[in-house]
Amino acid sequence: MDVHDMHFTGTIWRPPYEANSALIQATISCSHHNCKFCSLYPDIKFKMSPKDEFEHDLKIIQHYQPKARRLFLVGANPFVMSYDRLLDIGIMIRKYLPECKSIGMFARVTDITKKSVEELKNLRHLGFNGITVGTESGDDITLSYMNKKTSAAQTIENLKKFEEAGIEYYVSYLTGLAGHGNGERNALATSDMFNKLNPYIVSVVSLTVFPDTPLQNDIEQGFFKEATEHERLKELRTFIKSLNINTNFFANTVSNPVPMTGFLPTDKARLIKELSTIIDKVDEKKLKNYRKNIRSL
Repeated sequence: MDVHDMHFTGTIWRPPYEANSALIQATISCSHHNCKFCSLYPDIKFKMSPKDEFEHDLKIIQHYQPKARRLFLVGANPFVMSYDRLLDIGIMIRKYLPECKSIGMFARVTDITKKSVEELKNLRHLGFNGITVGTESGDDITLSYMNKKTSAAQTIENLKKFEEAGIEYYVSYLTGLAGHGNGERNALATSDMFNKLNPYIVSVVSLTVFPDTPLQNDIEQGFFKEATEHERLKELRTFIKSLNINTNFFANTVSNPVPMTGFLPTDKARLIKELSTIIDKVDEKKLKNYRKNIRSL
């Protein structure tokens, strides 16, 4: 029994805060696969991992990490799976990893829609908790342009269901997503949306456009103009200023030229001061060169 026998397809991506979680593939690619900016799953069709493959991989984790306390289901949005399938997965995980306390994964906002609060409560009872939701923005203009197929109102409605079910969740914010000149609008709309919610973590990523994406084609045709690096930092500063909730704040992925973390509102003043210093003292060219050298997320 070898870890190299586990089934992983394409890009394996997990948030920085899942660094200590055991990883297992539950789905391949993305069920939506239509966001203009995404480069993670080119030409890979969505499918769910067969149950026998999942159980095989679970046995390998049981062999090497029998006391694993958190499992992260790999795939763009495993929460798209039906309630019954997630239930089966949760029961199987309990069978092989009885000390596993929580099961995390990525989710699209729309993945929550078809699940009732009672079903979500049952999943929470099985350990499904700490779900990372790809919200990206609370600005409906931006969400529509990027083909997210959701809205701020839908995000609030669905994440309130998580809250009612007692499921802890983490949200993402993508600076630069609204394009040149629209950062403040994006920051204010997104902070307004998050202020109506109670995310345990707000994770900030900065838009990095890769070749062969629909967004790169839009840029080449003049339909979309990227925000400058200083614009993104100012957007982030506005976002932090406008965010009025208690939450853990992370902006520490490779897409962030200047990584920073903190707890809001405790660290709000410090984060704003750090951003202001960077905006005043760090050259745009230096920040831009950093992004040009990013090869993958």
